Amino acid sequence: MKQFLKFLLASVMGFFLAMFLISMVGVGWLASMTQKEDVKVEPNSILKATLSSEILEMAPSSPMANFDPQTLKPRKALGLHDILAALKNAKIDDRIKGIYLELSSVNAGFATVEEIRNALLDFKESGKFLIVYSEFMTQKTYYLASVADKIFLNPVGALELKGFSSRLSFFKKGMDELGIEPQITWAGNFKSATEPFRLTQMSEDNRLQVRAILDDFYQIFIDRISTSRDITRSELHRIVDSLEVRRPEDAKRLKLVDDLLYIDQVQEVLAQNLDLEEEEEPIFIKLSKYAEVEPLEEIDYKAGKIAVVVAQGNITGGPGKSNSIGSDDYVKILQEVRKDENIEAVVFRINSGGGSALASEIMLREVQLLRKAGKPVVASMGDVAASGGYYIACDSDKIFAEENTVTGSIGVFALMANAGPFFEDRLGITTDTVKTTKYSDFPTTPLLRKALSSDEQQIMQEGVDHIYDTFLSRVSEGRGLAKDSVRSLAAGRVWSGRQALAVGLVDQIGGVGDAIVEAAALSKMDSYRVTIYPEKEDPLAKLLAELTGKEVPEAMIREQFPELCELYDDLSSLQEMKGPQMRMPFRMEIE
Repeated sequence: MKQFLKFLLASVMGFFLAMFLISMVGVGWLASMTQKEDVKVEPNSILKATLSSEILEMAPSSPMANFDPQTLKPRKALGLHDILAALKNAKIDDRIKGIYLELSSVNAGFATVEEIRNALLDFKESGKFLIVYSEFMTQKTYYLASVADKIFLNPVGALELKGFSSRLSFFKKGMDELGIEPQITWAGNFKSATEPFRLTQMSEDNRLQVRAILDDFYQIFIDRISTSRDITRSELHRIVDSLEVRRPEDAKRLKLVDDLLYIDQVQEVLAQNLDLEEEEEPIFIKLSKYAEVEPLEEIDYKAGKIAVVVAQGNITGGPGKSNSIGSDDYVKILQEVRKDENIEAVVFRINSGGGSALASEIMLREVQLLRKAGKPVVASMGDVAASGGYYIACDSDKIFAEENTVTGSIGVFALMANAGPFFEDRLGITTDTVKTTKYSDFPTTPLLRKALSSDEQQIMQEGVDHIYDTFLSRVSEGRGLAKDSVRSLAAGRVWSGRQALAVGLVDQIGGVGDAIVEAAALSKMDSYRVTIYPEKEDPLAKLLAELTGKEVPEAMIREQFPELCELYDDLSSLQEMKGPQMRMPFRMEIE
């Protein structure tokens, strides 16, 4: 027996020692993957980018958020702010002679694409070339590509130009089949976030607002491309409306692209732009690497600071996740910014369709305290800043949006689901309750085991109406508008940035760079430096903390099944809906 125990102990110790050594080797590998390299930029280089990964406001701290299952290595992810900074640097970098974009599908919203498009237009002012090549271009990709000096399409490739549509998913039939009954209260005829659970198609009010946004986005699309490609608006609309681009030859004939070339022929064009000898090949540097190059503009470290606080995702109470705006996290950030004497102004960059009404109010209070402390606040809206996303912006000194930002959605709802019939009829699970008072079992979670009584529904509606009235008051005070005027713009209706400017919900059209310039002007700063919050976490520490969690496998699943994940996100967000909500329609995909 002693020999057996010795053998067993030795085996166990050997196993743990082996695991320890493997872990150390793994940590070393991971550390090497997350270390920054010294990037050398060769003279006469071309900056190359594909923009195929999802473009968030800020790149995730964890390398596993962009894990490549084929190479077993993390890809270098870039956020919008990284991309804009790199393009700004490339404009004044004499080593960079031009930009080459290999584009297919750009995974970003239209306002994000607008920011990058404007940055490329600014880059072109340097006189350097901008060339695009694609095998297949979506409409959003072509919108970005249209600013290029030359657009080349593969001879058997495709260009998609068909106009815009928006698709919403509805869950009511599925819930009926399962025996789950939605219990919904809302304020605002256009507040359509609850429609997927109570209807099988859009209401007329929702269809009206979606159509209005699509029409405005389409006009912006036509206007910009018409200018860039020197095609009249009427001719371009006719091309799109008749789906005239059906083959690559059509795109060339209609002057939407400059030529039909294979990639080796494009390489020859690039070489000619660099005046290379016949045997020489162009030198490329990837955008992901170039983004690590130190800025060439001198930074005045004695100048005051502008804090750019980036908030992206659903607004939730408590601590947030990597893809959400947790009120606890942002209260800490905004308080830190307020107490930092070196920070003289704040740009609040928002990309959110809203969420918890309480969390939105808590963050709005911190914005108000910033202004009381004498620090101007300029809100900068990304792809969407609607409902709770608009709420946290409405009391800023100035609000900037892109013309194709989705904003507004001033309305409130509360959503619960009676799953009692599902549990009883499908699973055979019943419940019984003992109460001390009439309302002691009043619901506090989205999932119910019984239908709301008429009294409970009335109490819920009164709560929603009260928060809606508060929302109207906050916008009225913040925007300097009469409350009745705000009411006419509200009712949950969403607007494009251009429409929002016309009705007074935003002050100016522009991107985050324009907002920074305005913040400097409001604080009367001649020179300034920018600090972005939240500060990036150490990639290795973030990675090690996540390895035992669910974010790594979830990131890999999202990479492989993006459309299924969209539906999953819509349904799983029900778990976050504690209390009244300020959210825009669950998902409004514009194609």
